Amino acid sequence: MTSMYFVSLVVYFLAVSCLTWADYAPDEVTELPGMSFKPNYRQWSGYLKASPGKFLHYWFVTSQRDPLKDPVVLWLNGGPGCSSLDGFLSENGPFHVKDDGATLYENKFSWNRIANVLYLESPAGVGYSYSDDQKYKTDDDEVADDNYLALQSFFAKFPNFTQNEFFIIGESYGGIYAPTLSQRVATGAAKINFKGFAVGNGLSSYALNDQSLIYFGYYHGLFGEQLWTDLNTNCCDKGTCNFFNNSKEACKTLLSQAFSIVYDSGLNEYALYMDCEGGVRARAYKRSMSQLFRNYRKHWATFQLLKVPSVTGQTPSVGEVPPCINSTAQMNWLNRGDVRKALHIPDTLPPWDICSDVVGGQYTNIYPTVKDVYLKLLSLGVRALVYNGDTDMACNFLGDKWFVEQLNQKTTTKYQSWISDDQIAGFYEQYGNITLLTVKGAGHMVPQWAPGPALDMFQSFLSNKPY
Repeated sequence: MTSMYFVSLVVYFLAVSCLTWADYAPDEVTELPGMSFKPNYRQWSGYLKASPGKFLHYWFVTSQRDPLKDPVVLWLNGGPGCSSLDGFLSENGPFHVKDDGATLYENKFSWNRIANVLYLESPAGVGYSYSDDQKYKTDDDEVADDNYLALQSFFAKFPNFTQNEFFIIGESYGGIYAPTLSQRVATGAAKINFKGFAVGNGLSSYALNDQSLIYFGYYHGLFGEQLWTDLNTNCCDKGTCNFFNNSKEACKTLLSQAFSIVYDSGLNEYALYMDCEGGVRARAYKRSMSQLFRNYRKHWATFQLLKVPSVTGQTPSVGEVPPCINSTAQMNWLNRGDVRKALHIPDTLPPWDICSDVVGGQYTNIYPTVKDVYLKLLSLGVRALVYNGDTDMACNFLGDKWFVEQLNQKTTTKYQSWISDDQIAGFYEQYGNITLLTVKGAGHMVPQWAPGPALDMFQSFLSNKPY
């Protein structure tokens, strides 16, 4: 009898354990078209509730190591208006899509090797996320509020993970998304075991991003000596230069020329030393980085500076978003009917796109800088990492370096190199709870173009161990 009782008890506890996982069984992804390998993790795709009538699509993959003990990490791509599934399928997800748009292959540098990763398509109107009223005008604070509600919806759906350490990581315009959401998590009533946030090639300050790009461009050989001399003559006074919002017409004209070389000449703005997919004629950048260099965009149209000739004599045509990046394979795969069904996407939703012009075109920026948000979080003891691929020109490393330095935190680890796979992978410096780090030779999407170093960096950040 005692033996039978023990067996019954074990069966009971197993049943209870399975029941907690079964609470969200309808969202589980059991098979995917194009996947010929058997994953050693579980995954779910479905919807999290934000504010009334808004539903944000999520894709959650458990850790390949120890799901119930490893951290939970939220990943957010930027835009604003671009999908975090781009991060999943081309950056740090457990598998990517082959060029045929039909076959999946494993990513050996996936971040779910050491963490549970939640990919959230935000805000509503991006990717497969939607609003019942189909009104997609929003702003920084509303996005943070909706993402906070979605997180609460996630932990209600996945209660097994409420005790895990939790981190938020954002890329590009995620430089706004990640800290503003972090502030709500750190100060809100929801019981989340929040430990820190990271920003990769993030937009942290419009002024510093524009200001630093002029120096980045000159010292990377993009501007001739005459343009540099003219910029210093017309935009600087007593050794102080204003390349952000200078009111002098001569300076504005010169800055328009400089920014158009970076932004509108056919260079790969996301990775200076990589070719532009499709060639110079395939892309113009007006749609993709619409939040940047706003003070001088009028002058590009007025002066029509630096038109790039093609073999046909035509100027570049407006191309896809993001510029110089080929996302055709991911788009083709995600829009297959059998893939949508496997991911539990309603038939009524429109096709998936990497970025939404509807969301981006109506988006209102509230934070010209997130300095005060960082200072609040650091005062609460939250850990932060600001990392940059050092060949990116959209959100360049120098601007983020200046941003971190202007937080006026005490230096605790001097500027030095860090190592990955027996090679120098970049440089870093620490100021108490915040780390500033570069990834050598990588562009805007660090996990895509430096996957090995990115995984090492990710592990050091989560474990709070030396880089």
